[in-house]
Amino acid sequence: MTRVGLAGYGFAGRDIHARWMREAGLDIVAVSTRDEQRSAAARSDLPGVEVVAGLDELLAVDGLDLVVLATPSGGHAGQVRQVVDAGVPCVVDKPLAVDAASAAEVVRHAEAIGVPLTVFQNRRYDPSAVTLRGVVAAGLVGEPFRFEMRWERWRPVPKDRWRENVPATEGGGLLLDLHSHLVDAAVTMFGRVERVAATLASRTTVAEDDAFVLATHSSGVVSHLSATSLAAAPGPRVRLLGRDGAYVLADFEGEEHPWSGQADLDEDHCGWLYRGAGPEAVPRAVDVSQADFYRAVERALVAPVPQVALPVDPWDAVHTLAVLDAARLAAAEQRVVEVVTPER
Repeated sequence: MTRVGLAGYGFAGRDIHARWMREAGLDIVAVSTRDEQRSAAARSDLPGVEVVAGLDELLAVDGLDLVVLATPSGGHAGQVRQVVDAGVPCVVDKPLAVDAASAAEVVRHAEAIGVPLTVFQNRRYDPSAVTLRGVVAAGLVGEPFRFEMRWERWRPVPKDRWRENVPATEGGGLLLDLHSHLVDAAVTMFGRVERVAATLASRTTVAEDDAFVLATHSSGVVSHLSATSLAAAPGPRVRLLGRDGAYVLADFEGEEHPWSGQADLDEDHCGWLYRGAGPEAVPRAVDVSQADFYRAVERALVAPVPQVALPVDPWDAVHTLAVLDAARLAAAEQRVVEVVTPER
């Protein structure tokens, strides 16, 4: 079994990474956290696990095949470099860094040393995401021209967490957190982003709690990407417009929304196709879960060239951050900004 050291045992470490690693069959042998309650939770959840204080101590654990960083985003770049310098393959939660330049430096460093590195873009493996990509690949809406994706919630009183309490330069805010998923989803389907416009606001938190990015892809598709904590009536999760029809998805992981007409038909279906007649329920992709990310990582680690076999090219994460960097500039200067992605 692949022996994993997991850095961080908060929500991301415990409820996301550990959950999917265990489902994939990986062996979490060590966890780093300085929090007493999280230490107790790790020992309860993972019998026999070694709990240490920090990343230095985690990297000193013998026989690790992989280190997973589920730590606050502001420290990712430096921590990845530390793991890579120790010669241990690394999975880092998105975002890879707080800006594209820092992310590119880290990826180049990993490549120079020859240590495998990938980024946890787990949402690529959601059944809804796989279903959506299938709709696009099958041409069910014809030639796409507009893609709308939202991650909208109603949280007028913000949570008391680092994401809400630190500035964007330290990894806080929705643009880095949720748009890392939204941009990645759009780029995966429609190609790299060439230029963006954006609006950003910090209404209840230190960094952005309301962010909208208008992204024009190399394919000509335009993506409308929204994340906000202040949507009392969240919009449909996805609306994809094409020359021959549209695809709409409202349901998302049981979160409430007001679009009863677009609620999934049942658990075997995911969203609706509109092509001039009545709506058609779209079958949900089956036999897919976020655990597939870690299954792919495990296979890659024993492949002839592990870096090539890893499920997410870290340069994809660099491009995502270049889009977010451009969005910050676009919002600040109220203009359209060209996306400049650091070269490999």
